[in-house]
Amino acid sequence: MKTLYGDLELTTGEGHVVDFDLRTLKEKDIPFLRRKLGVVFQDFKLLPDRTVNSNLEFVLKATGWKDKNDIKERVEKVLDKVAMKTKGFKFPHELSGGEQQRIAIARALLNDPELILADEPTGNLDPQTSIEVMEVLREINKNGNTILMATHDYALLLRYPSKTLKCDENKVFEVVQRKGN
Repeated sequence: MKTLYGDLELTTGEGHVVDFDLRTLKEKDIPFLRRKLGVVFQDFKLLPDRTVNSNLEFVLKATGWKDKNDIKERVEKVLDKVAMKTKGFKFPHELSGGEQQRIAIARALLNDPELILADEPTGNLDPQTSIEVMEVLREINKNGNTILMATHDYALLLRYPSKTLKCDENKVFEVVQRKGN
């Protein structure tokens, strides 16, 4: 089966992502699934030859937005959510790693996704910046967005307790967190 990021076969159990059954997902349906997801990458994946605003506008236009005023308003709204409203004119290389990650989070929010996938969003950041990015993600989650985050940073799991799943030997387990641990 083709997935979002390559070939993968679901051999046992069930898999559903934002109302799509992964066992029966057709290749032609993948673009519709992608439109319901926001993705935050560890290494930001910002286009280096475009300003922050242009990076975000590019995504909106690629996903069908046409009205310039609507695009401008949406860009301002997501930049405000990640406390980067004044950085739209800057290029990625002019931003710190934490600022770049905030822009990557804003990009993930553009189309109001049902699910945000965050792949090691603090992996390339120093500890203090990691906490700042986690605070942004926590605020987004408090406002109703579901976030599925992959991390190897056990300290972050302890600092930001939530439902935790562990992948081990091709199996997924829920980790029960006890108060005081």
